[in-house]
Amino acid sequence: MESRQDPADDAAVVLESRDEPERFAELYDRYAPDIHRYVARRLGDWLADDVTAETFLVAFRRRHRFDPARGSVRPWLYGIASNLVAGHRRSEVMQYRVLAKTAIDPVVVDYHDSTDSRIAAAAVARQLAGALAHLPKGDRDVLLLIAWEALSYDEVAQALGIPIGTVRSRLNRARKKARKALGGIDPTTACEEFTHG
Repeated sequence: MESRQDPADDAAVVLESRDEPERFAELYDRYAPDIHRYVARRLGDWLADDVTAETFLVAFRRRHRFDPARGSVRPWLYGIASNLVAGHRRSEVMQYRVLAKTAIDPVVVDYHDSTDSRIAAAAVARQLAGALAHLPKGDRDVLLLIAWEALSYDEVAQALGIPIGTVRSRLNRARKKARKALGGIDPTTACEEFTHG
């Protein structure tokens, strides 16, 4: 799911791209599939291409402001993508409401091999999508970055520009609300099952 790269390499590529802009393409090649998948899950395929491209365009334009001490660009890119997703909040909530009714996720369906796994995922998907639709944006961002993208608390804090304590409190609040909607199932586990079937 996550691209495994040396964070120092990420920082070096960003620094070198300041003088050699074509180097930034390496970061696109490395992280675009993960960002695209994340955005597609949140907004659907019809917006994922545009938002992914915009994420990298924003990052490219802001590369001179990237602090190499941050290391990996992964949280930075997820933060940009999450902010762009926020601009499409109505589409995201509508996506979850449709998913809650139909239990069909176009991102996940392609990855399921058996009918049994699709049926099991659909049962969880409806409840999970309904719960996600009702979470506040900040809580939803934290939950999905941790559950879907396997970012650490520190990476989520960097991505969203919030203190790590806020990450913990938002995740705790999101888990409680989603767990209630899921009949006691931990939403981070449900998100993983929903994602991987």
